[in-house]
Amino acid sequence: MTLGLTLPLHHRIDATVQLAREAHEAGLRSVWFGQTFGYDSPSLAAVVGREVPGLQVGTSAIPVFGRHPLIVASQALTAQAATGGRYHLGLALGTKHLTETGFGIPYERPIARLREFLTALRPLVETGSADFHGELLTATTPLPATVPGAEPPVPILVAAMAPQALRVSGELADGILPLLAGPRALAEHIVPAVTAAAESAGRPAPRIVAFVPGVVTADVEGVRRAATETLAFYEQFPSYQRVLGLSGATRAADVAVIGDEETVAAEVRRYRDAGATEVVFTATDLGGEEDQRRTWKLLGELADG
Repeated sequence: MTLGLTLPLHHRIDATVQLAREAHEAGLRSVWFGQTFGYDSPSLAAVVGREVPGLQVGTSAIPVFGRHPLIVASQALTAQAATGGRYHLGLALGTKHLTETGFGIPYERPIARLREFLTALRPLVETGSADFHGELLTATTPLPATVPGAEPPVPILVAAMAPQALRVSGELADGILPLLAGPRALAEHIVPAVTAAAESAGRPAPRIVAFVPGVVTADVEGVRRAATETLAFYEQFPSYQRVLGLSGATRAADVAVIGDEETVAAEVRRYRDAGATEVVFTATDLGGEEDQRRTWKLLGELADG
């Protein structure tokens, strides 16, 4: 099973590269970067991937509101060329608050926008050209949009967990990036829905890249308290409230994987058995540097197993 982790966005670039190098040396297969209003995550992934040969790098995830497929495709193709084919593009619907506050545009018809965005984006990353005219956006290439060395085609994944988003992702994307979805939600709701949509569309089985907060630690109670505080941000959004409920959880910290090596390894296996094709640990720094290194070491060992 492929195991990776997310890296924080508050370090200087050189420090981020060093963290990625250490993660790769520990045996981790991939590192992923979020997208907020700071670093441009495809650019950061391109730098890190070029500096750390062999490491897969990904973005999780770029909101489709406030972006255009032509620009996102250029970013993704550039990152793919810079890393020698090791870049993974993650997209998201984003939230009403951040979209309307940050961009000043209405958060309307998000599923329709996602469908059109993916429809326009796919030929751009596969052939460098598009001629799409939808209700919500237009994407055409009157000039060639090729990027030498951007091979193979960039994988497109979506941070989808709700039924409509899963249907669109199964039909048009290569996989999904569920966050805070426990094994029960994955096995009973998310994986069956996206897989059925992919099958109906004649597409290959989708990648299920589960993002899981997790720390190997002896201070379980202390790290759980830190997780409760740090992850509470997600509890204000209906999409996360729903998936937490489907996971049998009340708080976001309830799905965090926290414990010794045996406990964490067992939870990773539960995600695999629930249908995850890849597991990416987030928030591994909740317990401090020593616990973070301990967590990375275990994940590297599990990746080799």
